[in-house]
Amino acid sequence: MTATPDLGTPQLASPDLLRSVFRRHAAGVAVITAPGGEGPVGFTATSLTSVSAEPPVISFGIGVGASSWPAISESGHVGVHILGEHQQELAATFARSGADRFGASTRWRTGPEGVPVLDDVLAWLVCRVVARVPAGDHRIVLAEVVLGDPSGAGRPLLYHQGRFNGLRD
Repeated sequence: MTATPDLGTPQLASPDLLRSVFRRHAAGVAVITAPGGEGPVGFTATSLTSVSAEPPVISFGIGVGASSWPAISESGHVGVHILGEHQQELAATFARSGADRFGASTRWRTGPEGVPVLDDVLAWLVCRVVARVPAGDHRIVLAEVVLGDPSGAGRPLLYHQGRFNGLRD
């Protein structure tokens, strides 16, 4: 007979269980941007994933109720920005509902394919959207890398336990 490890008190699947588990998962912080009919849009994402090296494809999730979703749902290209630990306020701005994300405090320029490119990030990509896959109340966006710049200086920003953090040695 095999011993069963102490499982504590398991909970049935629920949105609260998923949130509680993923609060314990440290994730890198990115900002996704896109051109929009009424100006640029963007949001903070911790769901960024490298999917394929050949061809180079990334993915990220976005809620269909998000203010950025209408533009992301129609845009042919998106910007992907890896934030540094010095950019906690930028991450918070792009995460905050109703914030003026491209206001005076956000340094950015219009990049290739009309994609907003943020300044002073660790790395950025411009990607061509190849699919939007339904996943519950979200869509998983698959995008092929067109070009980018990995040369920013600094250490990555992380999201853990509901807060933005830097790496510790």
